[in-house]
Amino acid sequence: MNRLVISSITTLFLWGSTFGQATEKKAVPPVTPNFVVIVADDAGWNDVGYNGSEIHTPNIDWLAKNGSQLNRLYAAPTCSPSRASFFTGRPSSRMGIVAPISDKSNLSLPSDVTTLPQALHQQNYQTALFGKWHLGLNPSSGPKVYGFDYSYGFLHGQIDQYSHEYKNGDPSWHRNGQFITEKGHVTDLVENEAITWLKTKRDPSKNFYIQLSYSAPHFPLQEEDKWKKPYLKTIKNNSRRDYAAAMSHLDYSIGQILKTLKQQHLDKNTVVIFMSDNGAMDKWIPGNQYQGRHTANDVLGSNYPLRDWKTTNYEGAVRVPAIIYWKNKINSSLNQNYISVTDLMPTILSLTGAKSLPKTVEGKNIWNSIVTNDSIPNQSIYIRGHLQESITEKPWKLIRTRHKNAPTVFELFNIEKDPEEKKNLVLTHSNVTNKLTKDLEVQFAKDSKEVNSGGE
Repeated sequence: MNRLVISSITTLFLWGSTFGQATEKKAVPPVTPNFVVIVADDAGWNDVGYNGSEIHTPNIDWLAKNGSQLNRLYAAPTCSPSRASFFTGRPSSRMGIVAPISDKSNLSLPSDVTTLPQALHQQNYQTALFGKWHLGLNPSSGPKVYGFDYSYGFLHGQIDQYSHEYKNGDPSWHRNGQFITEKGHVTDLVENEAITWLKTKRDPSKNFYIQLSYSAPHFPLQEEDKWKKPYLKTIKNNSRRDYAAAMSHLDYSIGQILKTLKQQHLDKNTVVIFMSDNGAMDKWIPGNQYQGRHTANDVLGSNYPLRDWKTTNYEGAVRVPAIIYWKNKINSSLNQNYISVTDLMPTILSLTGAKSLPKTVEGKNIWNSIVTNDSIPNQSIYIRGHLQESITEKPWKLIRTRHKNAPTVFELFNIEKDPEEKKNLVLTHSNVTNKLTKDLEVQFAKDSKEVNSGGE
């Protein structure tokens, strides 16, 4: 299908670097594809079957077997920053987003940054988001404002799976920015709405980009017995069993989406991307959240063998399970390149026929690496959380932890030899530490004035 070409850069959006500058080689796709992006919420490294989990995820495993496993995809350590980085192709800290947007916050994406769905409009794509947004808690800063033609789901970072209310009771479930009341489990509602859209609401004359941002396996965990039953003998801990049930429910839903693509004869020309927004949490203590309806979870996800949990900059928080699949176009492979979540936006745009990137994009077009498994030159991945930031340049990773009432701590790891980040090499590799510290400071200085002045 022919795509519309941007005839002038004096459009609504500011467009900058060309794709030829982003990669050394050009791997030009033969056709312009559709996109289905599937985002799990807080799924850990060891919560998918293909990474050795005890949880059954046959549909995710099928994607992994038949697509390219992005074995070192790095996201932000929490939800909002990761999603902001994905949708804009730049570190979320540039926009003042370094922690989850929560409670009554008015924080949202800035209006002067071009988002992925906005850029896709320039290529005549239709766009739809089903599920979680978490980049603005009000309809005035919801998905439609930032380029989605159609949106359905919830605005907040977490909701009750059945009442669909935020933890403080605020409404969150909407269709196209209008709050609505729906019955059903979030996973089922997201799946059903996406299938309905694919079958009856999309314009068949246009390519499409849809994103299914599930709530699962984020707490609160509220799954029917049929999803728990397969684990009654294999998982003894009730909380972990509930978590496994949420993952199985999610996996089944993904299978239904893949089935629909095939039924609608869309599977051959659709790129499917699966990823988690960040690593898993270890536990949840709800307190008075949700009016006290939910009990605590002493065990949730598993990032094994990676270190630590969501909210940190250790591997368990930022290295996430991820797959890209395109039937007959991407070979089954294990891609070991270091890839940032910011690289996905320019890569997606490269497949649409776009000739240049929005000026605010900092990520790279990695399509060539996905197809050929060639290395990505000069890759440096900067991630900033609330009190930690890190910079990764293969094989090294430097983490800086800032304390309000204690000295700053630096940690250096060779994550090729030590993926569990057990041995801090700061004292024995001073040259590497000094170089990465300088690189980190350069990136840190580019972040928004709000976070750099202590406003985070």
